[in-house]
Parts: sequence; C-alpha cells; structure tokens
Amino acid sequence: MSQILIVEDEPRLRQDLGDFLKLRGFEVTSAACAQEMRAAFANQLAPDVVILDVGLPDGNGFDLALEIRKGHNCGIIMLSAYGDTGDRVRGFDSGADIYLVKHSPLREVEAATRSLLRRTREARAAAGGTSGSWALDTTSWELASPDGKSLRLTGTEFAFLHLLCQRQGQTCTREELVTALARPSGHFENRHLDAIVSRLRRKIESATAHPPAIKVVYGVGYTFAAPVVVE
Repeated sequence: MSQILIVEDEPRLRQDLGDFLKLRGFEVTSAACAQEMRAAFANQLAPDVVILDVGLPDGNGFDLALEIRKGHNCGIIMLSAYGDTGDRVRGFDSGADIYLVKHSPLREVEAATRSLLRRTREARAAAGGTSGSWALDTTSWELASPDGKSLRLTGTEFAFLHLLCQRQGQTCTREELVTALARPSGHFENRHLDAIVSRLRRKIESATAHPPAIKVVYGVGYTFAAPVVVE
C-alpha cells in the first residue's frame, strides 16, 4: 500500500485530503508544519509521495521541496494558492513533480497521486532499480508488471487476483476462489474458475510481455508466485 505524507497547515483541508485518500486505499500521515514534516522523516517515515503546501507557518514549500529532494527518494505534489506561471516554474525548479492550485477537487489530487506513483515506478524500472514487484491497484482495478506495464481487469478478474495477492505467495484453495467469485444469483463451478484463470494468464502475458505469476498448485488451488504490492 502506497504511503502518502500530507504537509498542510489548514486543518480542514488537511483532514479532507487525508480522509479521502485513506478511503481510496492509501496509507496517510499528516503534518501541519515543516517541523512536523521533519519529525516524520526523522521517525523513519518513507513516503512514496509528499503532498506539500507552499505557504507553511514555519517554512517555505519551495525550500522544503529542495530539502526533501536532497535526502529522500519520493514524489512531490506541490499545493499553492497561487497558480501564476512564475510560481509554477519556481515549484518545478524546486523539485516538485506536479503543481496543483489549492482546493483542486479531491479526485484530481488522487489522480495526480496515482499518475505520479506510476511514473515513479516506471522510472525506477527503466533505471534498473525495480524490486521485481507487481502492483495491484484496488481502486482502478489495474495490475502493473514490475516494469510498469499495466492492464485493466474485469470485476471477476480483480476479485480473483485480489484474493491471491492478499495471500502474498500462499495458496488459495479452489473452494475459496469459487466462493469468492460466485454471484448470489448464479451458479459457479470449478470449470468456470479454470476458464477465468486461463483467459487471465493470456491477457497478462499479452499486455505486459511477462510470464504470468499465477501458478497452479495441483490438487489444491492457485497462488501468485511473485512479489506483489496491493495498493
């Protein structure tokens, strides 16, 4: 699950952002000022993305972005009440990846966060720094390969993979999977499960050019035999 650090001095906005992103499946830590942000980093917090207010009571967001860039490998989304070109250029020069005007719709902030996470993952893979982990996005129902190639899943495919990925390499029995995929008004059999798995394996290989990590455990069920992050 991706970790987000929100650095924002307005209590209502900080609360709204935090609550919304938690509902969308992120782990969230909040800081009301530069001092609290530094304390979070000192306590070994390693966020994937920092959402950073420009105007803090004890620090300038532009300077703080430079400070974060020097010591931490994370994405930075800068929030500012000012949207003129000069401020945006200064924000990017300071190290911001994305610059948003304050009080942008929460869904826009979420979309920017997910876009930045994808870009970061792809950049690390291109640089040879990938951990080899797949990623399952529980909001957009997307599965991403270790090098950042992704595919959109159907509801049935997502339900199947979500159960497998939550087990982190352990085997899910056929009975568990059939129960999870069965609809209240329908009838679901083992042969339907096998058809779903066969189709999904082909889909993954076609979209990502990676061998699918879904493995059969004969006589028992299926497992996802690769490192995976559930976001």
